[in-house]
Amino acid sequence: MKLFKQAAPLLMALGLLTTTNSQADTIKIGIPQPMTGPATQYGDQIQAGALTAIDAINAAGGVKGKQLEPLLIDDGCEPKQAVPAANRVVNSGARFAVAHACSGTTVPAVNVYEQEGIVAITPGATSPLVTDTIKPHYFFRTIGRDDQQGPFAAEYIAETIKPTTIAILHDKQTYGSGVASQVRDALEPTDVKLEMFEGINVGDSDYSAVITKLKSTNPDLIYFGGYHAELGLLLRQAREQGLNTQFMGPEGVANDDLVAIAGPAVEGLLVTLPADFTKMEGNEQIIEHFNTYKRSPNGAFNMPAYAAVQIIAQSIEAVGEDADAVADYMHNNTFNTAIGVVEYDEKGDLKEFEFAVYKWDADGNLEQLEN
Repeated sequence: MKLFKQAAPLLMALGLLTTTNSQADTIKIGIPQPMTGPATQYGDQIQAGALTAIDAINAAGGVKGKQLEPLLIDDGCEPKQAVPAANRVVNSGARFAVAHACSGTTVPAVNVYEQEGIVAITPGATSPLVTDTIKPHYFFRTIGRDDQQGPFAAEYIAETIKPTTIAILHDKQTYGSGVASQVRDALEPTDVKLEMFEGINVGDSDYSAVITKLKSTNPDLIYFGGYHAELGLLLRQAREQGLNTQFMGPEGVANDDLVAIAGPAVEGLLVTLPADFTKMEGNEQIIEHFNTYKRSPNGAFNMPAYAAVQIIAQSIEAVGEDADAVADYMHNNTFNTAIGVVEYDEKGDLKEFEFAVYKWDADGNLEQLEN
C-alpha cells in the first residue's frame, strides 16, 4: 500500500494510471467548428446537424450500447487555429470527429487527424486541397468538392444563364480562389468569354477600384469565389455605383449576415449550394428529429453534418471503435444517410454529390431553382 501511494503521483504524471471510471462509457466525437467570427453560422449549421443526429442515436440506445458524447471546439474558421483545434480533439481522447467547416482551416488540420489516427468527416470544406495534398486514410467528406461544384456552376452559367461575357473575382484564399479557378477552367471550352479574373483583399472596406474596372469591362455576369462578408460589400457598393450586373457565388456566400451587409442589393444573387435534402424522400423521420430537438434542418451543412454522424455510427456498429477498422469500413462500404446513398473513393471524397442553384429574393430568402 505504501509503495502504491508513493508511485501513484508519478504514474499519474506519466499518464499511466487508469481507473475503473474510464472513458469507455461513451464514444466521444469531436466537433471543431467556427463558434466565433464571421463564419459562425456555418458552424451553427454543422452543430445543429451533428448534435441532432447524436441525440437521435442516443435516444435509440446509442452505438453498441454506448452513448455518443459530443465535444464542441471553436476553430474560428481561422487557419492559425486549425492545428490547435485538431489537437484538442486528439487530447480529449476522441477517435472520431465531425470536422471543420472552412477549407482554409481543414487543410492544415487534416495532417493532425492522419498522424493521430482520428476518423474525421468534414460536412463543409470543399477545396480539393483537403484531400489532394496528401492521400488521406482517416479523413472523409459529406460535401462535394469544388471541382464538382465549379463545373456544375459553369454548366449552369453556360447553358441556363447564357452570358456572352463574364468576370470572375475571388478572395485570394484557399476556398475562394479554388472554386473561382474551377469555374474559370470549366467555362474555357464554352462560348462564354472571360473578361476579367482578379483577386480582392479580404477585410477591405472599399472595393471602388475593382467596381470601376468591372464597369469598364461591362460583363454580363460576375462570379465571386469567397465568403459572404466580402461579397456583401461588393454587392452593395456595386449597386450604389450603378453596376447592376447579375452576381453569382458558391455556398460560402450563403450566410444570413449577407443580407445585413448587402441590404436590398442581395436580391437576385445566384448561389450554388447542396440540394435541399430536407425534401428528399425518406428523410421524414430525420426532419422529425430536428423538430424534436428544436433545431433547424435548413442550411447548407445541417444535413451533411447529420449524415457524417450517421456514417460514423454505422461504421462503429459494424466493426467496433478501432479507428483503423472504421476507416477501412468507410472506404469499402456504402451508407444510407440524410444526403442519400454515400460511397467514397480512395481519397475519402464522395463519388457523387448533388448541388443545386438557389436565388435570393427581395425578402432575403433563398429559393432553389430548377437545374
